[in-house]
Parts: sequence; structure tokens; C-alpha cells
Amino acid sequence: MFETAAARYTQIRNTTSSPGELLLALYDGLFRFLNGARACVEKQDLVRAREQLSKAHAIVSELYIALDYSAAPELCNQLDALYSFAMDRLMQASRKCEITLIDEVIRVMTPLREAWNVAVPQAQRERAGF
Repeated sequence: MFETAAARYTQIRNTTSSPGELLLALYDGLFRFLNGARACVEKQDLVRAREQLSKAHAIVSELYIALDYSAAPELCNQLDALYSFAMDRLMQASRKCEITLIDEVIRVMTPLREAWNVAVPQAQRERAGF
């Protein structure tokens, strides 16, 4: 029953959220899965670690697919390189279950997450006229 309510909440949030809010939610999910995978590797729960890494990879893949080169080609080229790096490291981390590979993804993606955490609310305030 809880899963159904949670699924409904997620569906409603996804249909009523702005693209910026969805982007932030993706980054939050990415880091939740990265940190979860890291913890699972530390506990030697490798099956669960691989599940978490797979979910993290799916999020980075979605971010990669969503790049709009017509809107910002230079930025997209830079993000393309970072996302490709992250997806490669996540695949390696899934195969090898090495924390250092997960940490590389966290290190590379953290500045992006921090930048979006500043940019999205600022853009929303500017659109609202504040």
C-alpha cells in the first residue's frame, strides 16, 4: 500500500514540477544511489551495490540523453564528457565493486550538483520577478 502511495506521489510530483526541479531530483537520486552503492560495497553486499550502481547509471544516462546542443552547445560538450566519464566509471564500478571508482563519480558530479542547486532556484526567482 505504501509503495502505491509513494508511486502516486512521485507521478504527481513529476507532472507538476518544473524542469529545473526535476533536474535537482535526478541529481538527488543519483547521489542517493552512489552513496548507497558505496555503503553496500563497504558491507560486501555486492548484489545490492550493483543494483544501486545500475540505478545511478540510468540517471546519468537520462541526463546525457537530455542534453540540448541547440540551446547551449559548449556547455553540452562539457557535460557530455563528464557524463560519459561517469557512465564509464559506473560500469567499471559495477564490474569490480571498487569504492574508488564510485568516489571518482561522486568527485566529478558534486560540482555539477552544487551548481544546479544554486542555478535552479535563482532562475525560478528571476522568472517570478524577485
